[in-house]
Amino acid sequence: MSTDGKTRRTGLPSNGAKPGGPATDAFQRPLRDLRISVTDRCNFRCTYCMPKEVFGRDYEFLARDEILSFEEIARLARIFVALGVEKVRLTGGEPTVRRDLPKLIEMLAGIEGLKDLTLTTNGSRLKQMARPLRDAGLKRVTVSLDSLDDAVFRRMNDADFPVSRVLQGIEAARAAGFAPIKINTVVKRGVNDHTIAGVARHFRGTGYIVRFIEFMDVGNSNGWRLDDVVPAAEIVAMISREFPLEPAAPQYRGEVARRWRYKDGAGEIGVIASVSQPFCGDCTRARLSADGRLYTCLFGVVGHDLRKLLRDGRTDAQIEAFLRRVWSVRKDRYSELRSSRTPGLPRVEMSYIGG
Repeated sequence: MSTDGKTRRTGLPSNGAKPGGPATDAFQRPLRDLRISVTDRCNFRCTYCMPKEVFGRDYEFLARDEILSFEEIARLARIFVALGVEKVRLTGGEPTVRRDLPKLIEMLAGIEGLKDLTLTTNGSRLKQMARPLRDAGLKRVTVSLDSLDDAVFRRMNDADFPVSRVLQGIEAARAAGFAPIKINTVVKRGVNDHTIAGVARHFRGTGYIVRFIEFMDVGNSNGWRLDDVVPAAEIVAMISREFPLEPAAPQYRGEVARRWRYKDGAGEIGVIASVSQPFCGDCTRARLSADGRLYTCLFGVVGHDLRKLLRDGRTDAQIEAFLRRVWSVRKDRYSELRSSRTPGLPRVEMSYIGG
């Protein structure tokens, strides 16, 4: 990210890289990361993502034939890698509810040129699935865990799911050989902000990396208000009062979390501050929904239908050319443009796009 917090512009708008080379967008941001939602379903009803008031018993999820097959996902992933993607993250909904997920992992792990294959999960099924996922070729795992206070956690997941079973899943992931394991904690004022220090304390010195995430205005169903956001600076100050922190350098361009390490060497935390400190200027991520729509921003409104291209018989070269054109004109920077007028704008839901 540029030092003044504005979107980096290193030249005139680009028409993309040369055919066969890495793709770049209108602000010269490369395409490096692809997040793939493998299902729009989840066994939790987290209040900031899939509240029961919206995603209740009568909610119509995608039909099976609307969701991309494993073969279609793997094919698109290979094409994205040809455009410069180095990292694929599987998301949902909750990705572990997709049947035979290790089979997809094995298919993706075999793609030449893909350097990192990871998954974000709520941890509910990780105890039994960690070993099969690791054996299939998954390299890393991130677990969502919003509080270690069981009552708070149960209220937030709204599925009466206990903290203990998520912790068991995390330990199973470690036993399977995943490292480092990251923990994602979404912070909402008045809900779980009083448990932040407890989360940091629990994982400090263990090798796990906790990333505290500002409550974001993704979608329109979570009742987002700016007053509910606990800014990253406040989160860092809260932890640093008990365990002094110092900033650490980013590990790569486009890293979403700002890194902080404990001064006594007991590890690090991260903060993801898309509300208070937007990082659009270095965003290298594209997102693929479970039904095959491409979104070039987390706060996107219109997705590009890749499923139709696949099922209409387009060649890999034709799909690659289409993707290159889409990325070349990308100018997304919603978080930098966020204002009092943006919260009510239509946006894709978090559970559909995978965060």
